[in-house]
Amino acid sequence: QVQLVESGGGLAQAGGSLRLSCAASGRTANTYNMGWFRQAPEKEREFVAAIRWNSGTTYYADSVKGRFTISKDNDKNTVYLQMNSLKPEDTAIYYCGVIPTIWSALTDGRRYSVWGQGTQVTVSS
Repeated sequence: QVQLVESGGGLAQAGGSLRLSCAASGRTANTYNMGWFRQAPEKEREFVAAIRWNSGTTYYADSVKGRFTISKDNDKNTVYLQMNSLKPEDTAIYYCGVIPTIWSALTDGRRYSVWGQGTQVTVSS
């Protein structure tokens, strides 16, 4: 069973940066892809970014494109989310998850099988 541990959330000012990390244990490289979602108060969880583990192909929500970058470290089994030019509307709990490679649409949160505990990101104006 895959386990995910997130870190790196916190408080930032608008225009600032934060980097989130998601370390996966028990992971099989050819079995899962990974993604980041977020959930703001009283809103549904929404897709942020995802990456295919083998090819490195990345996907982004329109709201973060050009500001956020998802990347991975194969040796550490870790995925990162570099968040630049942060806005107050980026405030949310951020979750990383794994999705089996049989599912092609990495933006569909219903296909993710394991989630991390979440990390709070707060952006002040």
